[in-house]
Amino acid sequence: MTLDIAEITRILEPPHGTRPDPDAFVQAAMAWHFDPDTGSPFWLKRAATLDFDPRSDVRTHADLALFPNVAGELRHVPAADLIPRGYGDRADVVGVYESGGTTGAPKRVVLLREWMERTLAWSDAALDAHGFPRGVDWLGLVPGGPHIVGEYFRRSAATHGRHGFCVDLDPRWVKRTIAEGRGAEAPSYAEHVIDQAAEVLRTQDIGVMTITPPLLEKLVRRDELVDLVNEKVRAIRWGGTQLDADSRHLYRTEIFPNTVLSGNYGSTMILGFAGERANLPDDAPCVFDTLDPYVTFAVVDPETRRPVAYGERGRVVAHHVSRSFLLPNNLERDLATRIQPPEGGIGDSVADIAPVDTFEDEKVIEGVY
Repeated sequence: MTLDIAEITRILEPPHGTRPDPDAFVQAAMAWHFDPDTGSPFWLKRAATLDFDPRSDVRTHADLALFPNVAGELRHVPAADLIPRGYGDRADVVGVYESGGTTGAPKRVVLLREWMERTLAWSDAALDAHGFPRGVDWLGLVPGGPHIVGEYFRRSAATHGRHGFCVDLDPRWVKRTIAEGRGAEAPSYAEHVIDQAAEVLRTQDIGVMTITPPLLEKLVRRDELVDLVNEKVRAIRWGGTQLDADSRHLYRTEIFPNTVLSGNYGSTMILGFAGERANLPDDAPCVFDTLDPYVTFAVVDPETRRPVAYGERGRVVAHHVSRSFLLPNNLERDLATRIQPPEGGIGDSVADIAPVDTFEDEKVIEGVY
């Protein structure tokens, strides 16, 4: 059955909060991204190298595994070639963003407004489920510049909160000092970031704080800042690197017992993040759920690429499928425990995130993000 543009758009852009049929969604996405009139220059050119026809052979969500992992190619592809032609000459581009450069030159993605708004609507609903207050000021100890997390922080602060306060944070500098054997400089840089945050916490009524686990560890070593957070901050959103279960339990039950603590597992290559499942017990693992069927995970054996059993650990494979962007079958640099998704969901949820030691023949360096 051939779908027209109006039907494809209806399937790919349903009302916020609704979940389209995953197989119909994948079929519509293939029709969009591989039609010469609507697909991006990158995928239309790349289609000629595939040993299958996405429009006829990719019929189910499981068929996304047919695609090769092309994420590495995003290091040199012109950003404009990633925008589907179906948006015309004036696509509403929020920005071009880069991966962290943890394992070599950064990869680039293009964020279009319709995807950003869908992600924010989903994220705002998740924050409500966790009990994050609305209409308060936010403080973000997250990277800005070319990093998509900074964009999402600013937008979340505006849509769910009121004003967003930021610090200067360049995670690449920290990674460079560690890679060059100057790791002793990294703690000093982290303290520099905390110093900036301290001035905001002292002078502004911050209700929500977004922070990375390494920086949160630095912050709680200062009694004054612990007191300020307990006095002012009603919710903490963490992400960027892993937070071990013991530290998470300590923060939630002893250091910040009256403050909501909720995590994100983000990736530039999925143009967003997975969110912590709400209402988990304090001693339960932190489980991350995706905005499916747009973003889905599979936890696989790295050698066979077959799913591991629920409760077992494997490598994370991520798929992003939306009208604005396509990046299926991307092997991420993280290990995780495979968890069943929420009822009615597809793909895997994940827990106990940890980076691999090496990725794409490069040593993984996390630093502060």
